[in-house]
Amino acid sequence: MNILKTVCYPIAIAATLSLSACSIFGVYKIDLPQGTPITQKQAQQIQPGMSKNQVLYLIGSPDVRDTLAPNRWDYIYDYTPGTYGEREGKKVINNASQHLIIYFDNSDIVTKVEGLESLPMTK
Repeated sequence: MNILKTVCYPIAIAATLSLSACSIFGVYKIDLPQGTPITQKQAQQIQPGMSKNQVLYLIGSPDVRDTLAPNRWDYIYDYTPGTYGEREGKKVINNASQHLIIYFDNSDIVTKVEGLESLPMTK
């Protein structure tokens, strides 16, 4: 019992204190993608004359559907790399730097597409 108090307790306390220090073990962070990641190749499939349903089929639902501008869909993408993303060298995408805008007429037909140059060529 005496050996337990003199040897094991100090070792257990030292191990607990060293494991609780965050200097050796970093905090795990998750990747934080927000929005719809779209490439230029995907967005170039959207052509004037397409319907809203065709756009939905090709690139999915928009991130922003403004009730004051129902004929405009916005696809925005931001990305903050977490622990593994930083290790892989993935870059931060913020402030809606990838922003695709699709305009429709009153009969839900595509009239104009903007923002292709802000999208990456490939994923």
